Amino acid sequence: MGRPTTTGRGWGRAAAVAVTVVCLAYAPIAVTEIWPYARPGAPALGEWLLGRSVSPEFVAEAVRDRMGPYGRSLVPLVTHSVLGGLLMLLGPVQLLSAVRRRVRLHRVAGTVFAATVYASMAGAAVYLVRTPPAQAFSGAAFWIVLATILAGTVGSVTFGVLAAVRGLPDLHQRWMLLCYGFLMTAPLLRLEWGLLPRLYPGLGLAEINRVAIMHLGALVSFGALLASRALDRRTAVPGLTGTWSPLPVRIAAHLAGAAGLVWITGAFLDEGTAGRRLLLAYLVPYAVTYAVIAVRAARGAAWPREEWSLHLAALCLAPAFSAVTVPVLERTLGLDRITALVAGVGIGCGMLAYAAVTVVSLRILYAREVRKRQGRFTRPPDHPAMADDGDGDGAGAGAVREGARG
Repeated sequence: MGRPTTTGRGWGRAAAVAVTVVCLAYAPIAVTEIWPYARPGAPALGEWLLGRSVSPEFVAEAVRDRMGPYGRSLVPLVTHSVLGGLLMLLGPVQLLSAVRRRVRLHRVAGTVFAATVYASMAGAAVYLVRTPPAQAFSGAAFWIVLATILAGTVGSVTFGVLAAVRGLPDLHQRWMLLCYGFLMTAPLLRLEWGLLPRLYPGLGLAEINRVAIMHLGALVSFGALLASRALDRRTAVPGLTGTWSPLPVRIAAHLAGAAGLVWITGAFLDEGTAGRRLLLAYLVPYAVTYAVIAVRAARGAAWPREEWSLHLAALCLAPAFSAVTVPVLERTLGLDRITALVAGVGIGCGMLAYAAVTVVSLRILYAREVRKRQGRFTRPPDHPAMADDGDGDGAGAGAVREGARG
């Protein structure tokens, strides 16, 4: 993989600016979102904007549907939403401080960010525990998706912190980007609240949420992958040889994915107009994501091609995972077919992206171990120790930091 082109850098800057604008715009919406449920009549910027972009009736329905579930967990939800607004501000600070190599600011902001994630997600967890899935806002499928996002967010930030402590900047970077991707589902969902009613007039908020969760997990995890690849400009990882995604693995993943897609397509088509609408919301983003990753996995230098290939295998397996998950949700939670279908498909891409980042992390760690063993067997006893690619100060860290300059 050669040097990034001017066009590539321009797209990267544009994406960073867009994410920053969305985060800054959403922060006051998040902070004020739950206030009206705790004190009727309190100002809520999100409701005000939604009422003018869609209709006051749409907002009234949303408030009515949320009043009961939210009323039982107001303090945890206020905590969750206020701290969520703070996370929207801390995210751009983290990204810019890393890119600009403001190490001390990045560490301080990162510590605050991680603590805020745990506290905010604790509030969300209390709400989910107190609220039976069937009684949750927008129903059981939405509850399951929210619980999965919560687990993914907490898991990602935990692995990101552990990687930072161990001096593994490339792994830290990937996990924190995935964590922030999961957090971005909140502002992106609010954008869809404003846009989807224009595409599907007459749908209530519960149905709009079902359409949105068909693809939000895929979009945010894909965005995290694009950001990771943009920041990591290494063409090779020392110690990395061969591939963990050989041709037989790729063929098996594609066959499993095709079978899963056929099953999902048939299941949604059996649900009539609503099923076709949900299927379209799933297939179009999935096809675009697949096309981009497949093209990247087929060209370029060894390391980027390996990472793209591992993510491609995970993306292929996502429909198969969802197809297997649907009957499990039906039996364990007593869900009807369409609810289990929406939930299973809604969590598939996000969970497999999480699995892909895990495999990529193991791939990097294994390469470091191979390099250490090679160093022990090849250098003379009195030779100075090689710069460890995993200590945060060696060649690997320098490559990642060099890649972050742009």
